[in-house]
Amino acid sequence: MPRLPRITAKQIISILEKRGFKLVRQSGSHKIFRNSEGKRTTVPFHDSKTLHPKTLKSIIKDAEIEAEELKF
Repeated sequence: MPRLPRITAKQIISILEKRGFKLVRQSGSHKIFRNSEGKRTTVPFHDSKTLHPKTLKSIIKDAEIEAEELKF
């Protein structure tokens, strides 16, 4: 897997929404997204902070997003 870019929660949420994920609920600072196929992913939402690489990798795995799609 190529090196992951450093992106914020806002940026990954934008990518998820373009791929058909909708916000289902929120538990504290964690936003839970689901798509029409039933795939679910959780994004810790702290506005301007960049996501930890392991957290980003988990979101990518859950949403089945290719690392190349994260390029801006």
